[in-house]
Amino acid sequence: MTADPRAAADRRTFIPLDPSLAPPGTRAFRDAGGIPADRWHADQNGETLVPTHCCFCGVQCGMYLRVDHGGKVFGVEPRNHDINRMRLCPKGINAYQQVNHPDRLTAPLMRRSRDEEFHEVSWDEALDFTVSEIKRIQRTHGNDAFGLLGGASLFSEKTYLVGKFARVALRTRHVDYNGRLCMVSAAGANKLAFGIDRAGNPFSDILLTDCLLIAGSNVGECFPVMTQYVWGARDRGASLIVIDPRETAVARTADIHVALKPGTDSAFFTSVLHVVIEEGLTDERFLAAHATGWEEVKAKAAAYPPARAAAICGIPAEQIVQVARMFARAPKAMAWHARGIEHHSQGVENCLSVINLCTATGHLGKPGAGYGTITGQGNGQGGREHGQKADLLPGGRSILNEEHRRQICEIWGIEESELPPAGTSMMEMVWQMQRREIRGLIGICNNPFVSLPNYRVVKEGYDATEFHAQFDFFLSETAANAHVVFPVTTWAEDEGVMANAEARVVKHNKAQDPPPGVRTDTWVMCELARRLGAGDKFDFPDSRAVFDELRTASAGTVIDYYGITYERLEETGGIAWPCPTTDHPGTPRLFEDGRTYHPDGKIHLQVVEWHPPMDPYDDEHPMSLTTGRTVAHFLSGNQTRRLGALVEQTPRPWAEIHPSHGFRNGEPVRVVTRRGSEVFPALVTEAIRPDTVFVPYHWPVPTAANALTIDALDPRSKIPEYKVCACRIEHAEQIDEVPAPPVAPGHVAYPETQVSRTDPLPPTAPQGRGTSERS
Repeated sequence: MTADPRAAADRRTFIPLDPSLAPPGTRAFRDAGGIPADRWHADQNGETLVPTHCCFCGVQCGMYLRVDHGGKVFGVEPRNHDINRMRLCPKGINAYQQVNHPDRLTAPLMRRSRDEEFHEVSWDEALDFTVSEIKRIQRTHGNDAFGLLGGASLFSEKTYLVGKFARVALRTRHVDYNGRLCMVSAAGANKLAFGIDRAGNPFSDILLTDCLLIAGSNVGECFPVMTQYVWGARDRGASLIVIDPRETAVARTADIHVALKPGTDSAFFTSVLHVVIEEGLTDERFLAAHATGWEEVKAKAAAYPPARAAAICGIPAEQIVQVARMFARAPKAMAWHARGIEHHSQGVENCLSVINLCTATGHLGKPGAGYGTITGQGNGQGGREHGQKADLLPGGRSILNEEHRRQICEIWGIEESELPPAGTSMMEMVWQMQRREIRGLIGICNNPFVSLPNYRVVKEGYDATEFHAQFDFFLSETAANAHVVFPVTTWAEDEGVMANAEARVVKHNKAQDPPPGVRTDTWVMCELARRLGAGDKFDFPDSRAVFDELRTASAGTVIDYYGITYERLEETGGIAWPCPTTDHPGTPRLFEDGRTYHPDGKIHLQVVEWHPPMDPYDDEHPMSLTTGRTVAHFLSGNQTRRLGALVEQTPRPWAEIHPSHGFRNGEPVRVVTRRGSEVFPALVTEAIRPDTVFVPYHWPVPTAANALTIDALDPRSKIPEYKVCACRIEHAEQIDEVPAPPVAPGHVAYPETQVSRTDPLPPTAPQGRGTSERS
């Protein structure tokens, strides 16, 4: 592929970047002199390159989808977008293969009882049956007996519709989304401390820092392309601190790797703050000018000297002192974290403890100095901004705030009395399904049978529903348990926006028409709304119409999208919100004027008290089970477990354990928790704590890590405690078999993705020290 040489000149004159108007950071945030996406052409006759972004993680790498003369996606090219600079990870390289995959659903599936087999039906029959079941359940048991669960891999236009559809068409309070399993602990901490829910700095600021701290994030595997920023900072001489129970690929390169015991993060960070205070390394001027609650936080930190925290965390006390000095003494320091410190019953406190450290040292709101969360799902940021979260309305408004409710009711054209109150979280909804308080459910872009903790409880909850419909483009494990499955489009068959981990809104473009019989999620929700009698509120012919209403609904809020248009996104490559007007350049870096989004403009520091994980250790369960992702797969694996190259790279889960337990690579190891047991091949490595077991979570039962995890929740964010539960390991006779992904009736499992699943050994690629042995 080659670029049209005239395009660069067009770009430079078409989108000037005036430094007198652009806020600091904007020049680094996007490449104003780059070649615009829509000026590329292909060398092959009849081939088109469609600029878009990857459908997977929150980095949102730019890519081109290759489209043949017949209008079908058949390949991918990296794109020189300033997020990824021509880089794609294994998932991004293979993502296009799902678009025309033989497992695609192309007709609605239906059955009136779970005792029956699915059969293909017309759209009218599937829609009519769904609407009749909604009406029957709500007529008999009330509106709140029906729920809706959305997803954070949907475009923001669709997440906006999920929240509106639940409250206006279904008239239920019960709506939430699978981002509840992702970033809500960080969201809760950010709102408490800063009054805004997003990262404070763009990725490009990492290149400017003198000290980078990464907590609970396996960047090299979960966000591979983001490592370019880590290596760029290192090339400039930045120091690197990694907090993780495992010696991940990035941790192996760190100046300090703190292999703390899972579930002890807030004790560690509060002790680091203790050392910062004791050694006079706080920025007292910054604290006096910009923070409240400092004296209370300081008093609590006094109770966490290094000796106490070291005993809690299972690390040398000297490491705590080293981290404190390295981070506080750096002229510019940044902290980024992810699920490793967020997936806890104290997830909000863990995030707050990092914020307390950044604030105490004055490392906020400057180029190369700040704080951020690395988003897991592609729209993990945007997916929680505009109303599909149980307690939020569009623009991040609170559903508990009377003025916020009035504003949205006016935009939606409903009476305030018609807007339901706040609902419950995703896991809580499953418990309500178990109790038959919620009797009907629609799921969109989620797979709880793999992604939620404590599978037995999840299966019981879903089985207790009288009616369940699921939207998907593959038959997921959850969809296979439903009454109706609606076949919907992939990301390449529709257009819309996502907000990445920087809160940069980017535009995805449609590359091909969907297969015959497939509809967009937008069309299905609008058609259901019409049949439920709310069609006048859902007159949206396409994503652009939804986005225009979303922009209006967000205007004047903290999460202001009003100044963002499709045209501006095409021209600029992305705009960070808040962006209140169409001539506003966006806000890539927060707090540069020293003010937060609280009315007083201050950082509201919060006291943090460490408490043990919810699943107690005992003689029967003396070790910690922790879970996470691997580079070849994504979330529940419904997409990636069907792509041959990714299955070949990582065909099955494993149990990562320390050599001190006496296992050899590939030997069966039974992992036992209070929820059950499963047998995995051992991956023996010195890169994990002896008291910890790691299992990746992308597979269903009987190889599902989340059949073993605990469904304890953070009391504020309601995120499950995936990252720590008590366990033991035992020798076993036979490794549990990896099941094939479900397929529609009349289809057989795609052979290319089945061959590698029978390999009983762990991945050949080294995951850490001591993993090269395969015998």
